[in-house]
Amino acid sequence: MATKIDKEACREAYNLVRDDATAVNWVTFKYEGSTIVPGDQGVDYETFTRKCTDDVRLFGFVRFTTGDAMSKRVKFALITWIGESVSGLQRAKTGTDKTLVKEVVQNFAKEFVISDHKELDEDYIKNELKKAGGANYDAQTE
Repeated sequence: MATKIDKEACREAYNLVRDDATAVNWVTFKYEGSTIVPGDQGVDYETFTRKCTDDVRLFGFVRFTTGDAMSKRVKFALITWIGESVSGLQRAKTGTDKTLVKEVVQNFAKEFVISDHKELDEDYIKNELKKAGGANYDAQTE
């Protein structure tokens, strides 16, 4: 059965993370049968990482504040999580299903496909976003 996405519900969740007026920093998109729907949402990145268990596959849209002493910027990451225990067929489908998620989640600085918890490390993700972010004034001192 072909995977579908609840575009309206997912777009609402996506917009919560993008909205500067909300405290929501992340949202997950999960599978409910053969439909991708919004999952959990929250403020703390560590709580997001706990949703990434070995037996699930999900998509996360996460807001990070990056930058340096001279310039702070908000960057967004699209994280595809595929747990170690997910079957080969589901792993393969996740790649094609991601195109459905990208119809809703269109603005992000960097995309990650992760199945190892070490790669979910907040500093690692922020560093990768910083590399994708352009000018870096850290080398200058005041």
